[in-house]
Amino acid sequence: MRDGIVEWLGQALRAGCGFLARRWRLGFGAGWMLAAAASGLGAVESYDVVVYGGTAAGVVASIQARRMGKTVVLVCPDVHLGGLSSGGLGWTDTGNKAVIGGLSREFYHRIWKHYERPEAWRWQQRSEYGNRGQGTPAVDGTQRTMWIFEPHVAEQVFEDWVREHAIPVRRGEWLDRERGVGKEGGRITAITMLSGRSYAGKMFLDATYEGDLMAAAGVSYHVGREAQGVYGERWNGVQTGVLHHRHHFGVLSGRISPYVVPGDAGSGVVPRVSVAPPGEYGQGDRRVQAYCFRVCLTDHPDNRRPFPRPEGYDAGQYELLRRVLATGWRETFDKFDPVPNRKTDTNNHGPMSTDNIGYSDEYPEASYERRREIIKEHERYQKGWFYYLANDPGVPEDVRVAMRRWGLPRDEFADNDGWPHQLYIREARRMIGAYVMTENDLLRRRTTPDPVGMGSYTIDSHNVQRYITPEGYVQNEGDIGVPTPGPYGIAYGALVPRRDQGVNLLVPVCVSSSHIAFGSIRMEPVFMILAQSASTAAVLALDAGVAVQDLPYATLRKRLVEEGQVLSQ
Repeated sequence: MRDGIVEWLGQALRAGCGFLARRWRLGFGAGWMLAAAASGLGAVESYDVVVYGGTAAGVVASIQARRMGKTVVLVCPDVHLGGLSSGGLGWTDTGNKAVIGGLSREFYHRIWKHYERPEAWRWQQRSEYGNRGQGTPAVDGTQRTMWIFEPHVAEQVFEDWVREHAIPVRRGEWLDRERGVGKEGGRITAITMLSGRSYAGKMFLDATYEGDLMAAAGVSYHVGREAQGVYGERWNGVQTGVLHHRHHFGVLSGRISPYVVPGDAGSGVVPRVSVAPPGEYGQGDRRVQAYCFRVCLTDHPDNRRPFPRPEGYDAGQYELLRRVLATGWRETFDKFDPVPNRKTDTNNHGPMSTDNIGYSDEYPEASYERRREIIKEHERYQKGWFYYLANDPGVPEDVRVAMRRWGLPRDEFADNDGWPHQLYIREARRMIGAYVMTENDLLRRRTTPDPVGMGSYTIDSHNVQRYITPEGYVQNEGDIGVPTPGPYGIAYGALVPRRDQGVNLLVPVCVSSSHIAFGSIRMEPVFMILAQSASTAAVLALDAGVAVQDLPYATLRKRLVEEGQVLSQ
């Protein structure tokens, strides 16, 4: 009863103060600030630019705004800054490195500077590691950059950056997704956290992997795969029968039955196989790319923790993996990509690997509580995957022996027992903004207007489902790998909402793109590139007193080039 009265009074005060603020024509955002103070919502901090999300993009956006002379705050649910770039993804997906400029390139230059120090090589000699990379040297001798690194090194770069620029970081702050976005007309005035704290601003950037601020602000977005006909794309929608890379059951020497008793449909289905039909080729659905943790492993005995048996471990969850190994498949370690100091960035590879296929669809729209459950499920699955391969008697001895060489490093993610703090959210919401990037932009079938950065990585979508074929066998679906003909521009319109949905918001991570185009755009260096461009646009629009949609492209382009961004090739 008392809580209900307090809530009613709060609503009344908010409504009344909002009316007074409009009636008396208080300054920008004052209506929200007065209402928040009167209704006891908590402290209100005011800045020129408010960045929500502690990803690499969030850090870069904050730095750029600060370098342009604006007050800025970085507000995030995260404790650790950097998202995936500091969360285990140390084997950077770069594509054409020549188009990575600005602050994004500065990040990799700082990585290079770290590994130039002899004391950086604690567990391995620099000469032993060499100049490893993804088909190209990890160290670029002319630009002095390094693209491969340990998680804690990346996190230290991000922490150093915000400290050097005296950027306030408000950690552990979760947006109130139901009532936390204050708007006057099409302009966001402030955002309020579950803690009750509010952050007022003139410009806002959503740098989260989920697009929570964007969605709470009423901006249109899409989750899942569009049908091929929506944007005239070949590689979107359901892709049954399309088998790219080696992450499918067609790579095996024999076909795998999904049934508990092989060949007997009446015996039930083994875990991790869906009984739902996969859908018709080319149609849209609500499925998203599989998630995983980019786990850092080590084989150095003095730094290695044995794989723990996870709580709730069930060896039966890996029956499908046992059957895969029984065919003679031995590619388990093909994506244990080496990073310095005898460590790895371990990624998905094969028919049943670290990707938890089919368990990510609910995540983008889920509540915070449900997301935590989904993250825990991914952690349990992947920890169990390692433990199973290292210990289960059903695993061939050669695989068990090889896996037991590895373990979690003691000097990474020390506050989480060596396990990464960030789940790889490969895809969640995607804005439907002023311009939608599609495969037609990436494959140069049309000219992309007003580029503010470039991507170049292969169009790369991970599997979204594991299903039973009409013939009664297991197959994965959704893994696509299509090279682009070269670097492509990413439109400014893909970073801004439609005019009627927000005039002071930019979205550099959950950009406006189709599912399949996002498969290439979604790389960490590109997110940093787009974050710098978005922040630059926010400041220029603020100085000009215009909506972000009305900022002259020529003005923006000139400043981006001055900042070292690469906009054409």
